[in-house]
Amino acid sequence: MDDLFGNHESVQLSKRMKGEIAETIAVSFLSKQGYTILEKNFRFGRGEIDIIARDGDVLVFVEVKSKQSDAEGRPEDEVDQRKQTQVRRIAEGYLHIHGIRDVPCRCDVVAIVGDERSHVLRYYKDAF
Repeated sequence: MDDLFGNHESVQLSKRMKGEIAETIAVSFLSKQGYTILEKNFRFGRGEIDIIARDGDVLVFVEVKSKQSDAEGRPEDEVDQRKQTQVRRIAEGYLHIHGIRDVPCRCDVVAIVGDERSHVLRYYKDAF
């Protein structure tokens, strides 16, 4: 494997595998920040939240986006209004399923640009 996003002469990573690598980088970052990771890839209906974590008393729903470079736009820009609405809906599903009420929540974004050896991670706390 040559880089995070599959630029290798003979091996092309699947979109899912690229996402898993980016999520692993994000989980490592969040853990180092003191977050407790509760779940990865929580599915509800047709959507998914990449990471659900706890930051102190706050429940955090994290969307992870990644690209090899910013040349074709920044990965965080892909978290548009439609995606934000979807994440909120799935977060509400998570709260309902787990019977969670009266807990502060927020939605964060982790954007990763580069490969597993050399990347820039941009973290947007309370992004939307």
